[in-house]
Amino acid sequence: MYSYDKFDQAIVNARVEEFRDQARRRLAGELTEDQFKPLRLTNGLYLQLHAYMLRVAVPYGTLSGPQMRMLGSIARKYDKGYGHFTTRQNIQYNWIKLEDAADILADLATVEMHAIQTSGNCIRNISADQYAGVAADEITDPRPWAELLRQWSSFHPEFSYLPRKFKIAVIASTQDRAAMRLHDIGLELVERDGVVGARVFVGGGMGRTPMVAPEIRDFVTEDEIISYVEACLRVYNRYGRRDNKYKARIKILVHELGADEYRRQVEEEFAQMKALKLDPPVEELARIRAHFADPAYETGLSDTIDRSDPDFALWVDQNVAAHKQPGYSIVNISLKPVGGIPGDASADQIELMADLAERYSLNELRVTHAQNIVLPYVKTADLKALWTELDAAGLAPANLDLITDIIACPGLDYCSLANARSIPVAQKIAKRFTDSGKEKTIGELKLKISGCINACGHHHAGHIGILGVDRKGTENYQLLLGGSGAEDASLGTITGPGFDENGIVDAIEKVTDLYLAQREGDERFLDTYRRLGMAPFKEVIYG
Repeated sequence: MYSYDKFDQAIVNARVEEFRDQARRRLAGELTEDQFKPLRLTNGLYLQLHAYMLRVAVPYGTLSGPQMRMLGSIARKYDKGYGHFTTRQNIQYNWIKLEDAADILADLATVEMHAIQTSGNCIRNISADQYAGVAADEITDPRPWAELLRQWSSFHPEFSYLPRKFKIAVIASTQDRAAMRLHDIGLELVERDGVVGARVFVGGGMGRTPMVAPEIRDFVTEDEIISYVEACLRVYNRYGRRDNKYKARIKILVHELGADEYRRQVEEEFAQMKALKLDPPVEELARIRAHFADPAYETGLSDTIDRSDPDFALWVDQNVAAHKQPGYSIVNISLKPVGGIPGDASADQIELMADLAERYSLNELRVTHAQNIVLPYVKTADLKALWTELDAAGLAPANLDLITDIIACPGLDYCSLANARSIPVAQKIAKRFTDSGKEKTIGELKLKISGCINACGHHHAGHIGILGVDRKGTENYQLLLGGSGAEDASLGTITGPGFDENGIVDAIEKVTDLYLAQREGDERFLDTYRRLGMAPFKEVIYG
C-alpha cells in the first residue's frame, strides 16, 4: 500500500496546525459559525443534530493494521466508543467535540491519515474495488490508478471549488463491486490489443435526480487517463450550475447537454490537454505501482477446508471469496449483526480487526462500499482460527450479500439533513428475516436504506430500496424495487404509496414471499423482478 513521502507528511502536518488555529478562533468567538463552516468542511468536520461529525479519508478503502488501530483509539478516546464505516469506504465519528478535533487530526497524521477533501465541493475520496489486487477476474490492479488520481486531485487549484461535490471510482473487472456507474466519473480499466486503458463513464449519481452514467469514451490509454479525466472536469467546471445546488452535479450537465454534446466538448478539451502534455510521466506511475506489488506469497499451500463445523462452513460459503493466489482466500467481515447498526464497529472490534490483519492478512484491510471490512491476504489454512476469533467478537455474521447485509445511512438518529430514521428499520428487517429463517433461502438480495433524498444509503441502487420521507410531520417509507449498483446498473422504481415503520417491513416480506413463489431455478430476486415486472409485486403489496 502507498506510504507518505516527506512532502505528503509535511502537507498534512501543516493542515493540522492551520485547522488548530481556526478551531481555537471559533471557540474564542473570533469566528462566527458562518465564517468557520467552510474552514471546518474542508477538514471533514460537519455539524450534525447532536454534535460534530468527523469523516476520515480512507483512500480506495485501504488500511494498514496500525491505521486501523488508530481508528479504534480515536473511537475510544474522542467518541462514544465506536465508529461508522461509510459507503465511500471512509469512517465517520458522530460525537466529536470541537475542542478535540485538531487533536484527532494530529493523531491521524501520525499514521499517514487525514480528513482533507472528505467534504466540500471538491473531488472526494477516490473509491475502488475492495478486492483490488487479489481478485482473480481483474485485468490489472486498479489501486495505482486510484492513488495517482488521489495525488492529482488533492489540492488541485482548478477543482477545489467545483459547482458541487465530485466522486470518482476505479475498477478493473467486468464484475463491478464499487457501483462505478453511479459515480460522477467511473473508470473501468480494460485491455485492448495488449494495451491497458480505461472505459470512461460520466454523469452517474443518486440523490434527488438519480442517473446511471453513460459511456463517454470506450477507451483511453493509461498514459492519458489523467488528461481525459481533467478534460471531463474542465467542461463541468466551466458550465456546471452554481446558482442551484439541486442542479449542480455533473449528471445534470451531461443530461441537459446530452451525452453526445458533452462528449464532443470533452474531446475538444482533451485535444488541448494532450498538446500541453500535462499527464504524469510513466516513471511516476511505475513508482506508485511499486507500492502495490504483490506480496511474497507462500507457495505450495493447500486450499482444503475442514467443513466439519457447520457454522464455520456456512460462514466460509457466504463470506469467503476466491483469491487469485492458490492457498489464499479473501475474507469479508460483516458489520451487520442482527440488532446492530449497519456499518458500526466498536473500538474493541476495530482494534481486534487491526490485530487480525497483522496476524492473518499481511497487515492490510479494506473498507467496502457496502460498509463491511475485507481481509485480502488470508491463508486458507488460517480460516478456521480467524473465524473463531471473529465469532467471539461478534464479527462473524454469515450474511454477505443477503437481505440482512443492509446498507443504511445514519438517518434521523444523527443527520441534520434526514427526514426519517434508517437504523430502526434496518434492525427490524434483519430481525424479521433472521427469525423467519428465510434469509438463506432468499439468497442474494441487496437491500439499501436512506433517511432522505440525498441517498447516502444508496436506496436507488438496491434490489430493494427504502427511502425515508417526511409526510406531514410523520416518518414515511417509500419502497423501491429493481435497482442495482453492479455491472448491470439500474435504478429502482417506487412501488406506490409509502408505509410506516412496521408496514415497510411487512411489505418487504410480501415482496420476498412472491419472489420465492415465482423464481425459476437459481434466479436472484433481481432477475425474477426483471422478468415479471412491477405489476405482480405491486398487486401483492397493495392488493
